Amino acid sequence: MTTPNESGDQPIEAQATEEEQAALEQQEQQQQNEIIFAWYKHAEQVLKEQFSDYEVEGQVGQHPVFGPLFAYTIRQNDNSYSCGFFLNELVHTFQNKENPGLWMSSFFVDLIRSSDNRPLPAAPQSEEEAKQLLDNYIVPHCAESVRSEFPEEQIYVDLEMHPEAGPVLEVGFPSIKEGNNTFALPLQFLMTLHLLNRDPADPLVQALYKIHEEHQQQAEHT
Repeated sequence: MTTPNESGDQPIEAQATEEEQAALEQQEQQQQNEIIFAWYKHAEQVLKEQFSDYEVEGQVGQHPVFGPLFAYTIRQNDNSYSCGFFLNELVHTFQNKENPGLWMSSFFVDLIRSSDNRPLPAAPQSEEEAKQLLDNYIVPHCAESVRSEFPEEQIYVDLEMHPEAGPVLEVGFPSIKEGNNTFALPLQFLMTLHLLNRDPADPLVQALYKIHEEHQQQAEHT
């Protein structure tokens, strides 16, 4: 007779441990899915309250790098407007902003003002299409936006390679010599913002305002 190890089979105790681990992982995944769905429904309800004259629908996605995504569409008559959000930014916003509903609705208000219909942009179907979108629209748009926001400042805009994040778009103030004077975001993140019908330049502009404000505060205390 042979023992389980000699026959190549795993011992019964080891099999049980693996089954328990698999069951635990499945339970954790289910709990995580329930949390994601709860946030999705909560944000959906907020939009329904903000746009009571519109139909509101949505969907949940998963980005391989940035995690769960929620995309919502509001409809009225023949017009529809779609916008997406990262789960982590929704959690942060609802936990820290006084009026997260106003923050969410502001994106749709901008879409409504800009066009009769604003569906989510079509995703690039190849690396070449993605490169063209970045080179011909996203990067030039971000560069123009940050420079127009600070017309009296010289703004540094360039592509860099980050060892962990990969290619990034870096912006900054060359005039600031002490302390932090630059901010960068991965091109993949900017692309995702665009595909969510969000302005990819927004976080870059906000970061530059923060750097500018911090620099002014430091200058006032020196």
